[in-house]
Amino acid sequence: MVFNTGSTLLDAIVLAVVSRTKEGTYGYSITQEVRSVLEISESTLYPVLRRLQKDACLEVYDEQHGGRNRRYYRLTDKGKTVLTEYKREWISYSEKITMMFEGGLKDD
Repeated sequence: MVFNTGSTLLDAIVLAVVSRTKEGTYGYSITQEVRSVLEISESTLYPVLRRLQKDACLEVYDEQHGGRNRRYYRLTDKGKTVLTEYKREWISYSEKITMMFEGGLKDD
């Protein structure tokens, strides 16, 4: 992709991915889903997960899987609220950008 992905957009994408399952999901799965739309490395993703956890948007729990400990991430109530705001902002932003590509914004 030729457009840079800022930290806010990456936060929004990660929250959207995690929100798809009520019980939460684990880091590798999140990475694979994000990679379906963006080129991203695990070394980029894990600081995002830690930041969202620190900001109380994600909660973390560990569970045994195949004899190993797997860390799961789940949206908090604050994370749901933040994701809703990101979605609202994205719709407005993307509509304006699309209008610019299609001939410019019109004065109301």
